[in-house]
Amino acid sequence: MREQRVDGERAGVLPVRGSLSLVLPAYNEAANLEAVVRRALAVLPELVERFEIIIVDDGSRDGTDEIAERLAREDQRIRVVHHPVNRGYGAALRSGFAASHGELVMFMDADQQFDPADFAHLAPFLPHADIVAGYRVRRRDPWIRLVYAALFNAAMRLLFGITVRDIDCAFKVLRGDLVRALDLRMNGALVNTELLAKAQRAGATIVEVGVHHYPRLSGEPSGGSVRVILRAMREVLQLWWLLLWYRPPQGLGRGRPQPRSAQVVRAGALALLGLSAAWWMLRRFIRKDER
Repeated sequence: MREQRVDGERAGVLPVRGSLSLVLPAYNEAANLEAVVRRALAVLPELVERFEIIIVDDGSRDGTDEIAERLAREDQRIRVVHHPVNRGYGAALRSGFAASHGELVMFMDADQQFDPADFAHLAPFLPHADIVAGYRVRRRDPWIRLVYAALFNAAMRLLFGITVRDIDCAFKVLRGDLVRALDLRMNGALVNTELLAKAQRAGATIVEVGVHHYPRLSGEPSGGSVRVILRAMREVLQLWWLLLWYRPPQGLGRGRPQPRSAQVVRAGALALLGLSAAWWMLRRFIRKDER
């Protein structure tokens, strides 16, 4: 994670008024967590009037929990939430959101691939949007994860109508009352999709801003593992069904709520497309056999 100069004051928007809760989900991040927290402690006083840091230890087995507790003892602005066993990325975020008190809630991975100083780039848009979502200008991940991400983003746009270009970018700032009212359910990697889909159903306005992304220096990524991918595929079906019956709180977002009928129309269109493709292939096989 490279050092950046915080220059948002020139735009007259920093420090942001009010309070911010920074949620850091961490699973086996002993090699990265302390550097991420100390960087946040260094830059956040320039970015926001008041803040808290919530570390969610998701059943780590490498000493992440001990590091988190030591950091909390050293600074009263840090709190720790523990999961006795690994429950998944979505569960960690949900625990962090539930524990948050901030008027704004920001979440960021604890792997040193993001810099909390990039909050300065998102700050000018906070008065005008319910969610300011970062997107990785240049994603620094192995090529296979880039392929997975491209396929995933395309599928989520088709299924759920999400217009954000980088759905799983782990650098977002949201209104605290919004994220705490969305009734998130996903325990795995699909939580970002659920968050954005439910926010759109609630009429939330979303702005995208480019952020830096850095190569992972230590530890092993878990988001591209076969187990995580299979879990996400299962959760896609669960999420589609949940969203079909989801009724968002009224008056939560600043924009126009996305109607439930849009989800049904998209599903019908995809089903028709799939049946048409299957019928076309079947006819080709039948004609080939007749020859």
